[in-house]
Amino acid sequence: MSEIPKKINVKEVGPRDGLQNEKLILPSKDKIGWIDALSSTGLSYIEMTSFVHPDWIPQLSDAQEVAERIRRHPDVTYAALVPNQRGLERALTAGIDEAAVFMSASESHNRKNINKTIEDTFPVLQGVVDTAKSEGKTVRAYLSTVFGCPYEGAVAVDKVMKICDRLFSMGIDELSLGDTIGIANPLQVDEMLTKLLPRFKEGSVALHFHNTRGMALANVWSALQHGVTTFDASLGGLGGCPYAKGASGNLATDDLVFMLEQMGVETGIDQSRLMNAANFIEERLGKPLSSHQTQLQHSKQGGDRFVR
Repeated sequence: MSEIPKKINVKEVGPRDGLQNEKLILPSKDKIGWIDALSSTGLSYIEMTSFVHPDWIPQLSDAQEVAERIRRHPDVTYAALVPNQRGLERALTAGIDEAAVFMSASESHNRKNINKTIEDTFPVLQGVVDTAKSEGKTVRAYLSTVFGCPYEGAVAVDKVMKICDRLFSMGIDELSLGDTIGIANPLQVDEMLTKLLPRFKEGSVALHFHNTRGMALANVWSALQHGVTTFDASLGGLGGCPYAKGASGNLATDDLVFMLEQMGVETGIDQSRLMNAANFIEERLGKPLSSHQTQLQHSKQGGDRFVR
């Protein structure tokens, strides 16, 4: 067994990726309150919203207000998803620390998600990267459907590698590889990372797993053995992709932190405060979260308090 990292960086994407698929539109004050609660947990990174057009994701149409009204912790990087130059301009006005661009490794999903071909997407992202960098911001890129596409099935590793090369050549600081439909298995993760990681700067690749089939933590274990130190997660397992039917549930932050801390891997996150933040968003959504840690908490408290 390979030696695994002693410290892991957990990037909380719940306020964006977690909420974007929720049918109940939360008031801005609840999103702000949740981000403030997350900021007190020891998390060093929170993706707070998305500056896409409101028609795309109505849940996040209040991006400007949320970004401007949260209480910022000096040790937290506050990031936002930006689709293009117009979105970036709004995000910069709102005071983001980092811009996140996105595209897919499969042509069909890219067209569904961005309404462009993969080739036509690169110039748009390059413009965002250049402008964000000129404003002193870091940039991360999300690459979706790396391990499989809901429309095309398997995605060739060589195709993934070429897109990764293009993205890093743009000047991005970090690349997050996404298992958008939760189809990956530990062996596939091992094979992908064996080919990809040697091509890029150490620590510049993150993993973004979905737990659709209950494989997310197993896939984290596989990635840890390759020395990956950054994982995206959403508190309580909230989330999914609006353009990938059935892609419900991100890797749960609370389950990930529990596993890592039990293994002696440092996260810097206070699990008690994390569960307080989970309770906060559960109450606002009016439904239980799907993570094991929240379910265990409910059982200790005497059942599901959301049963009417």
